[in-house]
Amino acid sequence: MEPVQGTAAPSRRGRVVMLVDNGVHGDSRVQKAARSVAEAGWEVILVGIRRGAATEDTWWIGDAEVRLISVSRRIPHPVAYRRALLRRPLAYRPGPDGRRKIQRLKARRDDLDLRLSEIKVARREGTISQFSELSRKGVLAVPYFVNKAKFQWVKFRNAELKRLQDRQQDPRSRIDNLALRFWQTTMGDRAWRRLDPELWDYELAFAPVLDELKPDLIHAHDFRMLGVGARATMRARAAGRDVKLVWDAHEFVPGIIGRPKNLRWLPAQIAYVREHAPYADAVMTVSPTLADLLRKMHDLPEQPSVVLNAPPRTLTPEQRALPVPDLRALCGIDAATPLLVYCGGINPSRGVDVMIRALTELPDAHVALVSLHPNGKVPTMIELEDLAAELGVADRVHLLPYVPHWQVPQFLAAADAGVIPIHHKPNHEIALITKFFEYAHARLPMVVSDVQTMADTTRATGQGEVFVADDLADYLRAVRMVLADPERYRKAYDQPGVLAGWTWEAQAQVMEDVYRRLLPGRPPAPSVPAPEPEKDPAPVS
Repeated sequence: MEPVQGTAAPSRRGRVVMLVDNGVHGDSRVQKAARSVAEAGWEVILVGIRRGAATEDTWWIGDAEVRLISVSRRIPHPVAYRRALLRRPLAYRPGPDGRRKIQRLKARRDDLDLRLSEIKVARREGTISQFSELSRKGVLAVPYFVNKAKFQWVKFRNAELKRLQDRQQDPRSRIDNLALRFWQTTMGDRAWRRLDPELWDYELAFAPVLDELKPDLIHAHDFRMLGVGARATMRARAAGRDVKLVWDAHEFVPGIIGRPKNLRWLPAQIAYVREHAPYADAVMTVSPTLADLLRKMHDLPEQPSVVLNAPPRTLTPEQRALPVPDLRALCGIDAATPLLVYCGGINPSRGVDVMIRALTELPDAHVALVSLHPNGKVPTMIELEDLAAELGVADRVHLLPYVPHWQVPQFLAAADAGVIPIHHKPNHEIALITKFFEYAHARLPMVVSDVQTMADTTRATGQGEVFVADDLADYLRAVRMVLADPERYRKAYDQPGVLAGWTWEAQAQVMEDVYRRLLPGRPPAPSVPAPEPEKDPAPVS
């Protein structure tokens, strides 16, 4: 979370409302965008979602106000809550009823067990006769066996519901594939209303907030907020206010990994985006390749602006005041120990397991995974820890918590190399991801997998080595080359222009240009003294 700086007075330039479908804390792009737009003189209100352990509803990022709202599940998803009487007529209606009945019968069984225990204790203590014991047990026999029969019946009907839902979520299901094609054919891009009506939950939660705020410009981060922003824009225009909509596309929706047990989900998101993309007055995105894809897919009238998710070159006094942790101290190693670092989320497609497996061939090296979220470990992290223990390298694998986004380059600079081992997935191929820029500003030699955009850039600049994704032998080759002569790769950052364009300040100017084009005639951005640039981290020798 950003340090609190203060509150902003209403701006003469106009009010910008940013929308994001997360809790803001872990989204560096959104945080940087809100801060820099507010610094440019706009009144910024960033609206996100309150989830889980969130303890605050509102705070400030510089002069940008953050507000978190609750998004309730108001419209159930058809896959989870529909009934199919022809396929499984004895299955319970989807929902909690079956589980509730099981618990009631368990409670009834426990009550009968208590009464039986009382009879046995009374007989053992001699307070009742054998005849009385048998007669009392006989009284309990009928309700006991009735309860047992009911339990088996309810258990069977719950199992039927589970089998039905497994079948409904099977991507090979002919009935569900037929239903998917039917809605796509009859409703076109409006089919998301049938395929994933839970998208309405965002509209129902955000709409009243947006209408009350009366923005001059809506900045919708990522695809779920695009529809919310489009509807709010049209309502405002119908009321006589000329609101502009900016869509900030963080990823290529058709390239998202779908949900294996819900074949409707990804087609629904694609349709949702296609329906609402034409409402955007301007589009910005994370890479030139994605800009090309978006313009072609949505027939956009102009090329989207590219705003890279690069680190800030300058820090505020509040940011500078927070001490940066010592990476090597957290790992318990000295400056001479080879240290490979990975920073970011972990899931199977990130390929981090190759870093663990390689340690058996790199006896002196350690691995730091800066991936631990405040909410705790994800299952993949536990699997990696188990793998490290199995291979006997657990003492050389260090799972570390995230640091604030503005500290990342300085924090990582103590490592010998930054690793990006991601697998080949559509969204991995088309952009330079956040950690690429963070490693660059840490002046780290890189070891990256051969996903297209990052591999091409790394080869062009000479800042690292490329290996075949998920290929242990080739990964070891690349790591050994980098560790053998790290200064050769660090020199790449001394080339004119390599780091200059990879700064957030350059990206903020792109956003400012988009805003001024959409809202002409506004006062210019205020002139403020530029903070002292953050010094480049010293190379580790």
